[in-house]
Amino acid sequence: MKNNLIKINEEEFKEVVVNIKNEIRSAQIKTMKEVNSNLIMLYFKVGKILDENSFYGSSFIKNVSQAIKLEYPNAGGYSERNLNYMKLFYEEYKEHPNLQQVVANLPWGHNLLLMQKIKNIDVRMIYANAAIENGWSRNILDMQIKTNYHLRIGNTVNNFKSTLPAIDSDLVNNTLKDPYIFDFISLRNNYKEKDLEKSMISRIKDVLLELGSGFSFVGNQYKLTVGGIDYYLDLLFYHLKLRCYIVVELKASEFIPEYVGKMNFYLSAVDDLIKDKDDNPSIGLILCRDKNRITARYSLDGINKPIGVTSYELSKYLPSEEVINNYIDL
Repeated sequence: MKNNLIKINEEEFKEVVVNIKNEIRSAQIKTMKEVNSNLIMLYFKVGKILDENSFYGSSFIKNVSQAIKLEYPNAGGYSERNLNYMKLFYEEYKEHPNLQQVVANLPWGHNLLLMQKIKNIDVRMIYANAAIENGWSRNILDMQIKTNYHLRIGNTVNNFKSTLPAIDSDLVNNTLKDPYIFDFISLRNNYKEKDLEKSMISRIKDVLLELGSGFSFVGNQYKLTVGGIDYYLDLLFYHLKLRCYIVVELKASEFIPEYVGKMNFYLSAVDDLIKDKDDNPSIGLILCRDKNRITARYSLDGINKPIGVTSYELSKYLPSEEVINNYIDL
């Protein structure tokens, strides 16, 4: 008896393979997370034992380290220094069981960095949660600490409370930052918006990393035709968690009130022309070289579209062309 065979086309076959690969990758990630979590909790338990026996004196941990190395010569991570960190790890979180579960999701190197650089437990948890949510490497976590990430989130001047449902307002506010740190971009002091846009597009992966988890790049100079006239959005993103479009306008100058009216127009056009019925209202983000917070706040009064005004920082500016030419002339 012959088997009944159904021929599968190439596209359907590729989809099957992709689905299987996704499941394998998902299982691998889950396994890695479980291994890491088990290791972190092991270190916590070791730290507890060391803390409870610390009365044996200053050489106790050194002797423990030597004994473990003799028993498990191939096991790394049990140097005297690292055992002291395990003891500190236990002391830091023994009275915070909920926080133990959070930091267990971070690699040991991340935990060491957090303990070394941030003494305030509440602030430390902001970074721990952000590192987990955004998938920060240790180097990125270090950079975010140095640039005061916890002071930058939720710091935009905006009208979200008056334009968004209460349940969404805080979420959107805490998704955006002020200022944004684009220290991977170098421009001359007299740069224009198109220079900034070009540099951001060339480093879009870094831009997305700084913007945060959930941002998906749609395009730059995105064309919208309104009343027979073409208009171009500097940058257009879609946020996967907020489920909305985010229009970003880049300004090489200090904020002026006129920017809000233009953004309000853009958001109306996006909501009417490209927003899906299941999408949330589009959000505008005006990125300026600098701003006066009072001026920005007054400019947003009475505006019915959700808009945030924020600033950005670049790496040290390069000399202007004029300065370079004068130097060459000398």
